[in-house]
Amino acid sequence: MINADTCHQARLARDARFDGLFYTAVKSTGIYCRPICPARAPAEQQVTYYPSAAAASAAGYRPCLRCRPDSAPGSAAWQGTNTTLQRALRLIDDGCLQQQNQSELASRLGISERYLRKLFQQQLGLSPKQYALAQQVLFAKKLLHETAMPISSIAFQAGFNSVRRFNDAFKQQLKLSPLTIRRANKTTPNTLQLSLSYRPPLAWQQMLDFWRDRTLDGIDSVNGQCYGRTFTFLQQPGWFEISPGQHNSLRLEVHWNGKQGLFKLINQIRRLLDLDANMLQIEQQLSRHTLFSNGIIPGLRIPGVWDSWEAGVRAVLGQQVSVAGARTQLNRLIQALGQPQPADRRLFPTPQSVVQSDLQMIKVPQARRETLRALAQFVMENPDAAPEQWLPIKGIGPWTVSYARLRGLSDSDIWLGGDLGVKKALAKAGVNNDISALAPWRSYATFQLWFSLGA
Repeated sequence: MINADTCHQARLARDARFDGLFYTAVKSTGIYCRPICPARAPAEQQVTYYPSAAAASAAGYRPCLRCRPDSAPGSAAWQGTNTTLQRALRLIDDGCLQQQNQSELASRLGISERYLRKLFQQQLGLSPKQYALAQQVLFAKKLLHETAMPISSIAFQAGFNSVRRFNDAFKQQLKLSPLTIRRANKTTPNTLQLSLSYRPPLAWQQMLDFWRDRTLDGIDSVNGQCYGRTFTFLQQPGWFEISPGQHNSLRLEVHWNGKQGLFKLINQIRRLLDLDANMLQIEQQLSRHTLFSNGIIPGLRIPGVWDSWEAGVRAVLGQQVSVAGARTQLNRLIQALGQPQPADRRLFPTPQSVVQSDLQMIKVPQARRETLRALAQFVMENPDAAPEQWLPIKGIGPWTVSYARLRGLSDSDIWLGGDLGVKKALAKAGVNNDISALAPWRSYATFQLWFSLGA
C-alpha cells in the first residue's frame, strides 16, 4: 500500500498517475472514490485509504457515482513485485473461482490455501473470494453505466449463473440496485462501446507506429489514431477498434457474439494495450539507470499481440530477416490459412490449420517450416503450456520464447539482450549487458532501446 502522505498529496492534486493505485473512503458519507474524483476533497481525518476498490467495498463503503471506481485502471502499486499474487489475480479474472474453490486455486499455484489467504489479506486486505466477487460486480456496474445490454445479459457476462444471484451480490457489494444504475444510463449503442481508463502518460503514437510497421493483411490495421484487429475468443470470432477517448481513456468498440466471458475478453484487450501498467513506478526506475541518462520516451508501453501462439509464429518467421521480410511471409501464411471474415477481415491461422498444411506458400528454408509445424502441433496438444515449454522444439531458442512472452503475454521483465537492435543501442550508450537493476521492468527497457533506434 502506498504511504498515507503520498495518498494525501495525490488526492488533493487529483494526480491521474495514481488513478487505480489506491482508493479514498470517506467515513462521513460511506462512499469511496478514485484519487481523481472531481468532488470536493474531504478533510484528512475523515478518510481511510484502501489499496483496491474490492477492499473498500469489503469494508462496507459504496462506490462514488461521479468518479466511478469501476472505470479505474487496474494494477495496484505492488504489481511487479509478487509474481504469485499476479498469477492468482489473472486466474481469478479468468473465472477460476467460478469453477473451482480456493483450495483448488492454491493447489494450481503450488502454495497452501492458508498462504494464499495470507497473501491476499496482506496485499489487498480481503480474501480471494471477496476479490473475485468485487471484480465481477464492478465490471457489471461498468456495463450498466456504459452500455444498453439487458441486465440479464450483464449478469451472465459478469460471471454470475443467475440474475437473482447477481442482484443479491450487487446490492450487498455496492449498496445499490442494478436498476438504479440503469435508470441513469442514457446510452443506446448499436455495438458494444466501452471506455478503457489508463494512468498517464501514454505514448499512443509510438505504439501505433510500432503496430503499423507490423500489421498483417486482414488481421490488424492502423487508421489515423485508431488501432483495430480480429481475434478468436472462446471459439467465437470477433474484432475490435480502439481510439483515443477523453480524460485519460481509450474508446473501445468491440464486436463479439459470445454469451459469457466478456469480462475476460476486456481484460485480454487491456493486456494487449498494456493499459494497466504503472508508468510512474516503471519510469522512475528506468530513469535512474545510466542506460537512460539522456531521458526516456514517456508512457511507452508494451504493444502486444493476441496470444503467445501468434507471437511465436511471428518470432519464428521473423528469425534472421527484416521486419518487412517477416511481414511478407506472415501475410502469405494468413492469405492461405486465415479464416475469412466479413469486410475482408481474416482470423490469425490456428495451430490446427498450420499442422494440416505443407506450408509451401511461405518462402523460407524447409527447416523453418518444420519448426512452425512442430510448434503448431505442440500448442494444439498443450494449449495452456507456457512458452518456456517450447524449448525442446528444434529451431526454437530462448529469443523466440522471450519474444512470445514479451508480446504474447505482456511479461514485464523480458530482456532481449541477444537482439541485434538491443545490442546496437547498448553499444551506442556505452553500457554493458548487465541491466539487472532494471528488474522487474526490463521489457519496458527493451522497447525504450528499440525506439531509440527508430524501431
